[in-house]
Amino acid sequence: MQKSAIVLVASGALIVIGLILLVVGTQIILEGVSQGSGMVSMNQDLVILGEFRSEEFTYGVYAVQIMEFKENTFSAKVFDPSGIEISSGLIQAETIEREFEIGQTGSYELVVRSSSNEETQVFGAIGPLPDAGKKSLGFLPSYILVAGMIGLVVSGIYGIKKRKNQFR
Repeated sequence: MQKSAIVLVASGALIVIGLILLVVGTQIILEGVSQGSGMVSMNQDLVILGEFRSEEFTYGVYAVQIMEFKENTFSAKVFDPSGIEISSGLIQAETIEREFEIGQTGSYELVVRSSSNEETQVFGAIGPLPDAGKKSLGFLPSYILVAGMIGLVVSGIYGIKKRKNQFR
């Protein structure tokens, strides 16, 4: 088998492995994360519930993405199982991500509110903060995909140079 064919097959294998790891890694990272979306206005909030075990997790994270973002219009709050507000703030960007401390086991509630009468599409998620090992699963597939792409480019350049040399 020619060198360029071996590099081409290896690069293709790296890309396939990278894509598989990307899907598996995303599922592992999002394990236990509750997601939701809906229209938010002055009369309608977005509420997402997430279950947490304080023995298992010490920190949680929530994320909010607003499609038609307007400054000083949206706020997010997190309530613990007792109904006590443990995190809140104005949303100052189209996408935010904030951490909060998990004090007790139970259902935590993310509430996104708007001070506008206009309905706006909002996406939200609440879940446990992934540990460093799980986060690294998000980067590894990217590196493998890049290596596979570089291999494809190298094999293509090698093949073109080889053909040029045959015509001389």
